[in-house]
Amino acid sequence: MADSALNLRQNLRHYFGLYLTREAVMLALLAGLAVALFTGVTGLSRLYDAQQQSLGNRWFGRGVTDLSERRFDRAVVEFRAALVYAPDDYTYQLNLAEALIGLKQTGQAYAYLINLWDERPDDGLVNMELARIAAQRGQTDQALRYYHNAIYASWSDNASETQAGGQSGFSGNDTTSAERGERRDARLELIEFLLRTGATMKAQSELLALSENVGDDAEQARVGDLYVRAQDYEHALAAYRASLKLNRGNAASLAGAGLAAFELGRYDLAQQYLQAEVDGNPGDTQSADRLKTAELVLRMDPFRSGIPAAERDRAVMEDFAVAGERLKSCGAGGGSGSMTDLSTSWTKINPQITLPVLRKNPDMATEAMNIVFNIERQASAACGTPAGSDLALLLIAKLHEGN
Repeated sequence: MADSALNLRQNLRHYFGLYLTREAVMLALLAGLAVALFTGVTGLSRLYDAQQQSLGNRWFGRGVTDLSERRFDRAVVEFRAALVYAPDDYTYQLNLAEALIGLKQTGQAYAYLINLWDERPDDGLVNMELARIAAQRGQTDQALRYYHNAIYASWSDNASETQAGGQSGFSGNDTTSAERGERRDARLELIEFLLRTGATMKAQSELLALSENVGDDAEQARVGDLYVRAQDYEHALAAYRASLKLNRGNAASLAGAGLAAFELGRYDLAQQYLQAEVDGNPGDTQSADRLKTAELVLRMDPFRSGIPAAERDRAVMEDFAVAGERLKSCGAGGGSGSMTDLSTSWTKINPQITLPVLRKNPDMATEAMNIVFNIERQASAACGTPAGSDLALLLIAKLHEGN
């Protein structure tokens, strides 16, 4: 009996050991199978993702090509197809918004852009497009906010994102230079917007900031043009002069400097710049006309510094005669009571406007020129802005106001 019990125990141990061994093998096999299946599924998932990305990039590349060639309708379809494979892709959405703007579908573009702005509020291109849409809608405050965001925003990412396949066109210092250029362009566009909306003072402030980051002569000339439009002729003249230091023959800067000096009443300086411009560009009729007026002002102004007494007296006589003719022509067109009074004053002292009288009585020149200036001012108000010698006298009157 004892031997039978011992044998039974041994058999049980044997079979239990076999069972455990078989279970271990089965577990190992199952674990290996699970790992293999997981690896396979992961591989298939990666392959699927890669295929999706490849399809998305393919549609995106087509869209970029069509967008660059201004085929906006096709680009919209292609960017939408790309978004099917990558619905949250930032670059795909940004380019779709650009294409929609090209199609004038600004409402849809705005919906994409404002979502992109929420994700990256420092994106320069997104802020620029939002500024343009706000400007189109007449939302001045919003436009200013987005323009200023664009000026101080990051542009380096956009330089790469707008290239097909995510390849950047800039690297190293070039990226920094490109970013400065984008910010400068953003400020230029803001200045244009301010000038269009009549915000001259704000435009002048932005121009002062822009002037600190201007490079070549063409850029200086453009800044000068903007200062002229903002009626800041002092800074305009400085910008044109900076341009001419870099390129003495820049026709636009010569004409602009002549205009700015003319508006500042610096007719001797205006004459120099305008003469150089007309000599090099005879077809510039505006500069030629301005030059003639500047020359008339310099010749007809009896109060200019350093003029000899005899020349001053001859200028007074000429000016008095010109004003008399203006009085007659304007009075014939329906002069006012003040014009009648001026006619009486002119007629009264006309016999005394001679070289001998003016030589003996210098105060008579002042009295005569006061009448001349009043005639030209009143005639301009009653009969419109004059031309030729009368315009020159009007400018001389303005030049000596308060003296």
